[in-house]
Amino acid sequence: MEKLIACCGLNCEACDARVATLQDSDELRKATAETWKKMYNAPEIPFEAINCTGCRMEGVKFSHCTVCEIRNCVQKKGYETCGDCAEMVSCAIVAMVHKHVPEAIENLKRLN
Repeated sequence: MEKLIACCGLNCEACDARVATLQDSDELRKATAETWKKMYNAPEIPFEAINCTGCRMEGVKFSHCTVCEIRNCVQKKGYETCGDCAEMVSCAIVAMVHKHVPEAIENLKRLN
């Protein structure tokens, strides 16, 4: 089964926001909001904001998606993902994701 891969290479299928959305689980939304508040030093994340169907899928998106520099760059260039871009390996925009989640690079390579 192919993973649902975000523009940056993260696996959307494993994302708690997507799982909470698909299961319509407020308990998982609350747990995810608490985790993200600490992880991203973002105390303003309300659990009601934890809704997303996936970066490249139709449907609701987490509020960050509208300002996500990676997603906006991919869309501006007319690509599906960063994996379509010749500059991916040297790109400063997606570097932080790939630094912390090296699997994301492999996910993108597998798509191509």
